[in-house]
Amino acid sequence: MVHLPWVVDLNSTRRLDRDRRTSNYPDMNDSTKQSPWYSGITRYQWIVLLIASLGWVFDIFEGQVFIATKNVVTPALVRMEYPDASKDDVESWAKQYDNYTLAAFLAGGALGGIFFGMLSDRIGRKQTMVITILIYSAFTALSAIAQTWWQMAILRFLVAMGVGGEWAVASAMVAEVFPPKARAWSLGIFHASSVLGTYLGVFAKTIFVDTGWFVSESMPSLPWRLCYLVGVLPALLTIWIRASLKEPESWEKVKKESDEGTGKKVGNLGELFSQQLWLRTVVGVGLAAVGLATFWGAHVNGKDRLMRTVKNEYLVAAGVSQDAAKAEKDAVLEQHEQSTNRWDSLGMFLVTSGGGLGLICFGPLAERIGRRGTFLFYHIGALVISLYVFTQTIPSTILAVLLPLFGFLTLGMHAGYAIYFPELYPTRIRGTGAGFCFNAGRIIAAPILILKAYMLSTVDKGGWGYSPDGAAATLCLLFAGAFIMLLFAPETKGQPLPE
Repeated sequence: MVHLPWVVDLNSTRRLDRDRRTSNYPDMNDSTKQSPWYSGITRYQWIVLLIASLGWVFDIFEGQVFIATKNVVTPALVRMEYPDASKDDVESWAKQYDNYTLAAFLAGGALGGIFFGMLSDRIGRKQTMVITILIYSAFTALSAIAQTWWQMAILRFLVAMGVGGEWAVASAMVAEVFPPKARAWSLGIFHASSVLGTYLGVFAKTIFVDTGWFVSESMPSLPWRLCYLVGVLPALLTIWIRASLKEPESWEKVKKESDEGTGKKVGNLGELFSQQLWLRTVVGVGLAAVGLATFWGAHVNGKDRLMRTVKNEYLVAAGVSQDAAKAEKDAVLEQHEQSTNRWDSLGMFLVTSGGGLGLICFGPLAERIGRRGTFLFYHIGALVISLYVFTQTIPSTILAVLLPLFGFLTLGMHAGYAIYFPELYPTRIRGTGAGFCFNAGRIIAAPILILKAYMLSTVDKGGWGYSPDGAAATLCLLFAGAFIMLLFAPETKGQPLPE
């Protein structure tokens, strides 16, 4: 019989999972399973969850503030760089540059997540969290003085380094501090707090841009620049982190053993591809790649789908056909510009609210039907709802009702990354493994945005001429990629963290 290493690895992994499920762990006895997940949680554990969640809230704000303002920011930066460009050219270039900037953000997040995940295993969760928050706060504030689209892209890359790193560190810390029975719930709450970050992004745009309160004739770009300037505020959170948090005992133990030479090396990236762990790494990276590619390729287009529908309804109400000249359409839409911006913010609010519920529900579902079953539920639902939203003609009122469900299904699986990835790896490489899976997924997802830019660009400019809805509908097919990954994913429900 031919010896196949990958078969041995898969079988040994299954035996390891079976042994953990059947072992008599003192914190997983029958009485503990029957008690509420939050029973016995200490004040310090709640503080860890609160601080980690706040870091993630501001983390998401720093990323979503660009999503909320890109329809204003990128055209303004293009006009500053090319003052003589026509309106059509500005719009075309802005669509391309938006996707380049988002790709830069994904690439920066990937690099930062992997690097700072490894660093957290080597110098500790607390110190690394402080560093990452300072990075994303400083470079978001600096984005307020960007003068060109490529300057914004570079700054978004640097912001994302801190953003990607903070997630890896915070998710590992929460997983290590909370007991097994509360792990899925606490990590689900941690990741669901991202919704508040998106709300902050929408709120900043609404206050500084939509209201018109901060319009300045001498500096027309002041409103959106203020949105980025407030990004420096999360730096204050580092004071609380330094005063309140301590390193998890499990990390201190493996770090001491590593330093003394009695344990394995901490933060060893190569160990992720060892015979025992490589399959888990491939599964984690694959799930993250699907989720992140569809997030930027489909999920964020939910709000834009509503705005496009509203614009079309304004044209129909004015008796302007789809075949009318662009100048005639623009004249009608300019009359409703402020109203359209409000619909844009509403769309983002509805998608985000549904997404928040989806994130919160992942933890309880994962405890009931397992990690694999919950991932499968979300990906099937996301594929179905996305195809419907982007391929069917839906009135704006009906679409507004559907957007929360769309957000629920297309975003909810992201909470699974915070729950599942730390459960795949031992303490010595937990930050490394979680950070690598999530952020290698970013690397794979980044080219999707470049592809999307070509899909949206007109044929005469070297693109493929897809409509925004057509591009989103095509990219949402990536949800089906998770079905393959889940065939090889180990089930970690009810198991203690590997040591």
